[in-house]
Amino acid sequence: MNILVITDKLIFGGAEMYFCKLENQLQDPNINFHFAAGSGELYEKIKHKNNFSEISRTKHVLNIKKLKEILIDKQIDLIHANSLRMVLYCIFIKKLTKKNFKIVYTKHNVTVLEEKSRFLFSYLLNKYVERIITVSDFEKFNLVKAGIKPNKITTVYNGVDLKQFVFHGKEKGEFFNVGILARLSEEKNHELFINIANKLRDIPNLMFYIAGDGPEYQKLNNLIRSQNLSHKVKMVGIVHNPEEFIKSMNLLLLTSYREVFPMVILEAMAVGTPIISINRGGIKEAIIENKTGFLINNHSVDDFCKKILYIESEEQVLNQCIVNARRKVEEDFSLDQMVCNTLQEYWKCN
Repeated sequence: MNILVITDKLIFGGAEMYFCKLENQLQDPNINFHFAAGSGELYEKIKHKNNFSEISRTKHVLNIKKLKEILIDKQIDLIHANSLRMVLYCIFIKKLTKKNFKIVYTKHNVTVLEEKSRFLFSYLLNKYVERIITVSDFEKFNLVKAGIKPNKITTVYNGVDLKQFVFHGKEKGEFFNVGILARLSEEKNHELFINIANKLRDIPNLMFYIAGDGPEYQKLNNLIRSQNLSHKVKMVGIVHNPEEFIKSMNLLLLTSYREVFPMVILEAMAVGTPIISINRGGIKEAIIENKTGFLINNHSVDDFCKKILYIESEEQVLNQCIVNARRKVEEDFSLDQMVCNTLQEYWKCN
C-alpha cells in the first residue's frame, strides 16, 4: 500500500506537530509512506526528506496539480488529510483523476464549514471520506451529532513521546513559575492569563511566562506594559524545545476560548508540571479534577487565581496529582499507541 500524508503548513501548532510525529514514526513493512506540507519552522523536524514534498500555503490550484502528480507518480492508494482544506483538495483530485484512492481525515479543530453549513460538511465527509480520526471522544460525539456516520469515526488520542517528555520531579525554589505555551492568537485568550497575573501581582514569589509567537504578540506586549507588569510577566517567544519550557514551570495554564484536545496538556502531564485548564472540548478526558490536573468551568480571573494559590500552598495534593498525571499519560496517551492506532485505521481502508 502507498500512503500520502498531507497538512497545510509546518508552523508550530498541535496539528502540525501531529503530522511531524507521524512522519518520524510511521513504519510498516507493507506500506510506502510519502508526505507533503506547506512551509514552516517545523520543517527541520522532518526526518525522511527524500519522501517529502513542499506545497504552497496559499496557491490552491498549484497544490492540487502537485498532489495529483504525486498521486499518479507514486501510485497512491490512500491520502491521510490533516485539515479540512486538504480533504477538499483530495475530493477535487478524485473528480479530476477518477482514481479510487481512499481518504482518511484527522479532525484537529473546529472548521469554518461545519459552523457555516453543517449539512454540506456532513455530506462531503459521509460521501468521500473513508475513515475519520478524532482526537477526543468529545469531538467524535460532535461529529455524530452533525450527521456523520458513526461507523466511520474512531478516536485516536494524540500521543506524547515519553522519551522526549521525560518525567521531572519538582523542587521548591525561590519563585513559583506559572506559564502558558500556545500560539499567540485570539482564541487562546492570553488576555485572561495577563489579567490573572495582574490580580496576583502583589504576591512576590509568583512569576508568569508566556511562550509562543503569533499575530497577537504586539498587542499582548502592549497590554503587559500598560498594566505595568513587565517585572511580573515575561514573553519568551518561540520555544523550539517545548519540554524544556514546560519542565521549568511549576504550573501551566490553559485559558483558551475553545479547544478540541490540546497537545500541551499531555506534554505537561508527562513531564510532571501540573496544569490548570479551562474545561473545554475533550480536555476532561485527560484531566480528571483534583487527580490528574485541575479544571475551571468559566473564564473567571478569580477562579483561576484561587486555584493557583491553592495549588501553590498544598504541596501534598500537588505531588500526588503530578504522579497520577504521568501514569495517565503512560497508560492512555503514548506516541506508540497513537502510531499503532493510526496504522490500524489505514488497514481498515485496504
